[in-house]
Amino acid sequence: MHIDIITCLPKLIESPFNDSILKRAQQKGLVTVDIIDLRSYATDKHKSVDDYAYGGGAGMVLMIEPVDRCISDLKSKRHYDDIIYMSPDGELLTQKVSNELSLKENLILLCGHYKGVDERVREHLITREISIGDYVLSGGELAAAVVADSVIRLLPGVLNDETSALSDSFQDGLVAPPVYSRPATYKGWNVPDVLLSGHEAKINSWKQEQAIERTRKRRPGLLE
Repeated sequence: MHIDIITCLPKLIESPFNDSILKRAQQKGLVTVDIIDLRSYATDKHKSVDDYAYGGGAGMVLMIEPVDRCISDLKSKRHYDDIIYMSPDGELLTQKVSNELSLKENLILLCGHYKGVDERVREHLITREISIGDYVLSGGELAAAVVADSVIRLLPGVLNDETSALSDSFQDGLVAPPVYSRPATYKGWNVPDVLLSGHEAKINSWKQEQAIERTRKRRPGLLE
């Protein structure tokens, strides 16, 4: 997989890809992540990528020209399955969306900033818009990192135990059951006996029951 992340603040998004699972995925050659500085596609000496909004109003707007120049340049090098704009009013990121994106080969993630991006970018250059929740961030960089993380960890070979991703919350429409580790007893707090039984069928049944009950209490909307 190849992911290009377009941003006017490259340093804001670099660190998540330099540690842990995302770093190892790149070292294994399973994914390539390039952080593209939008300012390198500006046309003036000040490297401007934003301007005032027509019609007035507070906040600056990312201009269409540097965004178009950047996307056009990237598209000249490879075909992209999706060009995604990180937007608070896009489709909500779910595990289903992450699963779908993990089957793609090449993605562009465009990070908005300031007051947003010229609407013509959304009308003519973007193929999909994704939101990570009903709230507003200072820019799309953190949201892009969330999307990339949720997708990359699903790629075959990224996790040491590939069944781990399959047992994550939301993969089966439920939140994950509780998990425990050593010691079995701590301050009088005990791990459920069934998990120490070694009886795989009983353990799996317990996990399923716990997942359903936890979902009913914490995320009842999923059961609907």
